Amino acid sequence: MRIGIFGGSFDPVHLGHLWIAESAIETLGLDQLRWIPAATSPLKPGGATAGDSQRLQMVQLAVAGADKHVVDDREIRRGDVSYTVDTLAEIRGELKRDDELFLIIGSDSLASMRQWHRPEDLLRMATLAVVQRGGEAGIDFSVLHGSVDPDRIDYFRRNVVKMPVIEISSSEIRRRVAERRSIRFRVPGAVGAMIDADGLYRS
Repeated sequence: MRIGIFGGSFDPVHLGHLWIAESAIETLGLDQLRWIPAATSPLKPGGATAGDSQRLQMVQLAVAGADKHVVDDREIRRGDVSYTVDTLAEIRGELKRDDELFLIIGSDSLASMRQWHRPEDLLRMATLAVVQRGGEAGIDFSVLHGSVDPDRIDYFRRNVVKMPVIEISSSEIRRRVAERRSIRFRVPGAVGAMIDADGLYRS
């Protein structure tokens, strides 16, 4: 099986996330894409705004009934700081030897790869699938030199997920909610209804 790993705060999940996920499934020929909401990101020490269970529920609402999309709550169950390498090792241990993991990340995350926990181990366990947004220059994989073999970097280059420009972000949605502005057509309807019902991001 070819399995994509798509992690993040998803605070809240929005249509840009869904578009990336669908594009990754199509571009990489994935059999399954796992959404993994993070408990506490080590690179975002301020933490999420909505609670863990709320962010998890929003992702579940967003992908309900969608073929190949699976919500994996292991990082939230684990709690504390979430290291991607630990999550990948855990998933890797549950799979067959010939199953391939694809870690879906943005070009900004690639640029900070050397700051990640045990990046060399991470790069051995999963194939990087970097999202290249419209208007971005070619993905610069030079940050990986010395951490992984050149042949593996070439393989990463062949698994870039190209996307159009998506002018939407979770921070923008939180700001719009706080300002009592519409988020219709920026998040799935069920997610918008939950944000409204739970009073999320109001203050």
